[in-house]
Amino acid sequence: MTCSLSATPALLRTRAALLARIRDFFAERGVLEVETPALSTAGISDPAIESVSASLGGRRYWLHTSPEYAMKRLLAAGVGDCYQICRVFRDGELGRWHQPEFTMLEWYRADWDETALMDEVEELIERAVGEPVLAGPGSRLSYADAFERRFGIDPHGNVSGLPGSLANLGIDVPEGLDRDALLDLAFSEAVAALFEPDVLTFIYDYPASQAALAAIKPQTPPVAARFEAFAGGIELANGFRELTDAAQQRARFVREIETRRARGQPVAPLDDAFLDALKHGLPPCAGVAVGVDRLVALAAGLDNVSDTMSFAHR
Repeated sequence: MTCSLSATPALLRTRAALLARIRDFFAERGVLEVETPALSTAGISDPAIESVSASLGGRRYWLHTSPEYAMKRLLAAGVGDCYQICRVFRDGELGRWHQPEFTMLEWYRADWDETALMDEVEELIERAVGEPVLAGPGSRLSYADAFERRFGIDPHGNVSGLPGSLANLGIDVPEGLDRDALLDLAFSEAVAALFEPDVLTFIYDYPASQAALAAIKPQTPPVAARFEAFAGGIELANGFRELTDAAQQRARFVREIETRRARGQPVAPLDDAFLDALKHGLPPCAGVAVGVDRLVALAAGLDNVSDTMSFAHR
């Protein structure tokens, strides 16, 4: 009987070296490595993400989809700048760039905004993947400018012509999509698809309705203090200037739960420990999550994440 690896031994050494460079990066900057539990009595409310549940001693738990809530509790307790490299779990995610369990790097910087964090994300990715994978400095584009360049429309305004534009590109538009789902489809299939593969592309100022856990910028129209980083059409990072208001965050969670119920999706309990930490006082901060397996694929010139893992799910 043979033992079949998903990744080659040489690729596993590439992966280990990349992880070592990440840890060196944060050690040089005095950012503390932390660990938080993978199991929680609360689940995710985001309708776009499904948690994996488990039963222990007759009690139901959920495996974390991100260490975000627990890490923010550490910040509220005064830990300061911190990072974590951990396995996270998401149901229903299996494909070329998705696995139901994968490795996430997440970190937080106190008193930073999303612009400063974008700078550090670029530095981290360049250090992690090494030269000459990336051809030069990253480019930065607002969400609105990205849509204006691709479709000639303002995504914060009237998007009634967007289905027709997508159809002209041969992209099927399912019936019944709400506004954000339509924008997500257009972004992933037509906007991000044109990003250069050897240059980091940062998109920032997402619609306020796509804020997730990000603060809202008080401008007209209001936008989320959120960014994403891409290599080609592949998302590598998702970052925020964090929302620190517990009442606003609870209201967002409640709206997301209402959406889940309307769609017939399972609903897990809210993370009251996280909301209590916000009440206690989360310092102004910015945080970001980076897909480590995708970084390894980028560094090794691979076109899927399963080949970066010892034993991938098929």
